[in-house]
Amino acid sequence: MKHSLLAGAATFALMAGAAQAEKVTVFGPWLGPDQENVEKVLDGFVAATGHEYAYVGSDSFEQQIRIDAEAGSAPNIAVFPQPGLAADMAKAGFLTPLADGTADWIRDNYAAGQSWVDLGTYAGPDGQDHLYGFFYKVDVKSLVWYVPENFEDAGYEVPTTMEELKALTDQIVADGGTPWCIGLGSGGATGWPATDWVEDMMLRTQSPEDYDAWVANELKFNDPKVVAAIEEFGAFARNDDYVAGGAGAVATTDFRDSPKGMFSSPPQCYMHRQASFIPAFFPEGTVVGEDADFFYFPAYESKDLGSPVLGAGTLWAITNDSPAAHDLIAYLQTPEAHETWMALSGFLTPHKGVDTSAFSDPTLKKMNDILLGATTFRFDGSDLMPGAVGAGTFWTGMVDYAGGKPAQDVADEIQASWDAIQ
Repeated sequence: MKHSLLAGAATFALMAGAAQAEKVTVFGPWLGPDQENVEKVLDGFVAATGHEYAYVGSDSFEQQIRIDAEAGSAPNIAVFPQPGLAADMAKAGFLTPLADGTADWIRDNYAAGQSWVDLGTYAGPDGQDHLYGFFYKVDVKSLVWYVPENFEDAGYEVPTTMEELKALTDQIVADGGTPWCIGLGSGGATGWPATDWVEDMMLRTQSPEDYDAWVANELKFNDPKVVAAIEEFGAFARNDDYVAGGAGAVATTDFRDSPKGMFSSPPQCYMHRQASFIPAFFPEGTVVGEDADFFYFPAYESKDLGSPVLGAGTLWAITNDSPAAHDLIAYLQTPEAHETWMALSGFLTPHKGVDTSAFSDPTLKKMNDILLGATTFRFDGSDLMPGAVGAGTFWTGMVDYAGGKPAQDVADEIQASWDAIQ
C-alpha cells in the first residue's frame, strides 16, 4: 500500500507550515543524478506543505558550509555526509536543535532507532547534548559479495553466522580453492578497506558502547579489545591460503581490482567483503542478483551481540532556523519522503514504515532488508576519528599490519599519533 498520509507530530508541523509558505534553502553534497533525485523529494515537500525550496549541491560541501556559517549566510538546511563535521558545528553554535519529540519518533520508527538518535546528538555551545541531526539516505558496508554460480558449482551455502563463515572459508581451502579476494590499494588513501574490516570486527566482538568509546579514544587504540579486532581481520588477510595472491598481495592490490578474481574461470576467489558501491568495479555487464550477489557479513552466534551493521549516511541539520526548516525535517519523517527516492536509485533507509515494494531495484531492497534487520547501526569509525588518525595512521597502520607487523605494535603507533594531537 502506498503510504501517503502523514502522521502524528509530522502532520501538525506540516499543516502549520502550510499556513504561511516560506522558501527553504538546502545545501548538500549531491550533484548530477543525485541532485535530481533529492529535488524530486523536495518537490514532494512543496506539494505537501506549500513551501518552496532552493537546493544547491557542491563537491566542496565540507569546506563551504563552515565558511557560510561563519559568514552568517548559512542555508536553512545543510546535509552533512559525516557526523563529525556536524558535531563540530553544533559545538560552535551553528546548528539548531531539532523539534521536541523528534528523538522519540526516531527511536520508534527507525530500525536500531537509538543508534540513529545517538549519531545525531551532539554537545551544543552550552555543553549540553541536543539532537541536531536527522539521518536520511544511508549506505551499508557490512556486505560479502560472491558469484552464485561458483557457490552452486561447489555446493556451498550462504553462511548466516561468523562461525559458519569461518567454516566455509576452511572448506574452500580444503577443496583446493581460495576463499577471499582482499585489496587495500587506493592511491593516497591506501589502507582504508582494512579499516572497514576492523570496524566490522569491533562490532562483532565488542559491545556498541566499546565501539563508541574506541571511536572517541576513551577506549585506547592499543587496548586488547581493539588489538583483538585487528587480529580478527588478520585471521583472514594474513593467511596465504585464504587470500588470492597470498597475504603479501593484500596491501599492493588495488581495491577496485580485488573483486575481479571472483569472475575468472576457475575462480581465483569466492568472496569479497566490501560496501554497497563495489559493483561499479565488477566486469562490464555484470548483473547484480544474477551474476553476482551479496549476503550480510554475519555476527558471531556465540557472542550475543545481535545483528550489527556498519555503514555511513547523510544527516540533515538546521543551520539557519525557520519554521519551514522544521517542517522539512518533519516531512522527512513521512514514508512518502523515503519512498520517492526508493523508487529512483541509490537510496537506503532505516525507516520501518516504508513500503519496500517501492524500490525500483531488487538489489537495493535486499540491502535495505539488512538495514531494517539491524539491532545496532554504527557509522564508519575512521570517518569519526580525527583526520590525522582516521584518514592517516589508521590507514597506514593497516598496510603495515597486512605486511606482517604485529597488531600490538601497529595499535601502539596509532595510539601514539592520537596522543600527539590532543
